[in-house]
Amino acid sequence: MKLSARIAAPVAALVLAGLTATACAPQTSDTSAKGDEKSGTLRVWLFQEVGNKPKEKVVNDAVAAFEKSHQGTEVKVEYIPVDTRAQRIKAAFNDPKSAPDLIEYGNSDTAGYVKDGGLADVTAEFDAWDEARDTDPIAKQSVTVGDKVYGAPFFVGVRALYYRTDVFKDLGIDPPKSQAELISTAKKIRKAKPDLYGLAVGGAYTYGAMPFIWSHGGEIAGETGGTYKSGINSEKARKGIEAYTSLFGDDNCPAAKCASMGGNATVTAFASGKAAMAIGGDFSHAAVEAGSVKGKYAVVPLPGVAENSIAPAFAGGNNIGVLKSSSHRTLAVDLMKSLTSKKTQAEMFDAMGFLPTYTDVLDNAARKQPFVAPFVRTLGAGAKFVPASPAWGQIDASLVLPTMFQEIVSGRKDVAQAADDAAKKMDAAFTDAG
Repeated sequence: MKLSARIAAPVAALVLAGLTATACAPQTSDTSAKGDEKSGTLRVWLFQEVGNKPKEKVVNDAVAAFEKSHQGTEVKVEYIPVDTRAQRIKAAFNDPKSAPDLIEYGNSDTAGYVKDGGLADVTAEFDAWDEARDTDPIAKQSVTVGDKVYGAPFFVGVRALYYRTDVFKDLGIDPPKSQAELISTAKKIRKAKPDLYGLAVGGAYTYGAMPFIWSHGGEIAGETGGTYKSGINSEKARKGIEAYTSLFGDDNCPAAKCASMGGNATVTAFASGKAAMAIGGDFSHAAVEAGSVKGKYAVVPLPGVAENSIAPAFAGGNNIGVLKSSSHRTLAVDLMKSLTSKKTQAEMFDAMGFLPTYTDVLDNAARKQPFVAPFVRTLGAGAKFVPASPAWGQIDASLVLPTMFQEIVSGRKDVAQAADDAAKKMDAAFTDAG
C-alpha cells in the first residue's frame, strides 16, 4: 500500500513519537573521513528500547550475516539511552576519532544533523539500491534534506485512537466519527464513570495535539524560499488548539493531573484502566497488551473534523545513517543496508511492532497482524510532519508547544496570547538556525 504523499512542506522528519533534540552544537568545520578502509571494526550506536532484548536479537542476526559476507570485518553495537543521545551524537560529530560509523537517529533530527555536518550524503548508493525502490515516498522524505539522502529509513510510527470496548458497550456508544463527537464522547464517559478519564490527554503531549491543529487546517510552520515562519497562531491553528485544550478539565481530564502528562503517561493511564480512550501509537501496542485492559480494547483512526474523516497524524520513526567521519564508508553503507533491509524490517516488526518503511513489507505486516490496520489507514489518509528545519530540535527541547498548552489549560493565558507568544519563540529559533 502506498502511503499518502500529501505533505504541507518539504520535510526531514517522520519522529518516534516523543523524541526530542537539544540545541544545535556549533557546526563542525570538516569531519570528512580520509580514506575508505575495506576491513576492520565498524562501530554502531542504536537506541536502547524499554524492552531491548527482541531488538538485540534481530540486530545480532543481521550483524552476523553481514560479518559472514564481509570477511575481516567486525561490528560492535552499543545501545545508547534515547534521552541522552542528542549530546552524545553532537559530541561525536565534533570528535571524529571517538565517533561511531553508523547511528540510529530520530527522523526529526535529520535537518539538524545535516546542518551540523555529521551525516554522510549517501544519495548515490541509496538510489542504486534495489530494495530502496520500494521505500514509501513519505519514508524517503525522512532521510532527505534538499535533494540529498542522508541515511535509510529504519521504521515508521503513527498514532491512532485506542478505546475501551467494554466501557463503550456498557454505555451503548460507538467509536466517535468526528472530532466534535470525540470530545463529546469523552465528556459523556467521564460524566457516567467519574473514576475514568474520558480521553487521556497531556499538556506535554505535542504529537498527540498536532492532529487537532492539522485537522482544522492549521500548520505548525510554513516555509518560503528555505525560510520558516511559525503558523501556530493562525486562525485555523487556534481552532485546533481550542479543540485540544477543551479536553482539559474536570469534565474529562483534570488540568491539575493532565497538564503535565506526556504521551507515555496518557498511554499508561489507558493501559492501566484509568482512561476510556487514549491517543497511542502502533509502538504502544505492546504496553497496552501488557496492561489491565488486555482483551477489552480496540483501535480506530483518530477522527478529523468532518464526519468519517481521519485526522492527519504525525508520522514518526527512526533512521540509520552513516557518519561523514567514518573511515569505512563502503562497509558502513553496506551495513546500513543490512540493518534497514526488507528482511530486517520484517523481523523487527515481528519482534518490536515497528512498522516497516517498504510498501510491500508494510502490506505483509498488516495482513499478518490485524492490529496494524488502523495505523496503516491513518498513514494512508495523509501523514504530516514537523518543520524540516534544524531549529525544530531547539523548539522541541525548549518545550515551546507544551508551554503554550499548559498556559492555556492553567488559565494563565488565553489561546490567542499563548499562541502568539509561542509563535514568537518559534520564529526566533528559525532565525537563529538560519
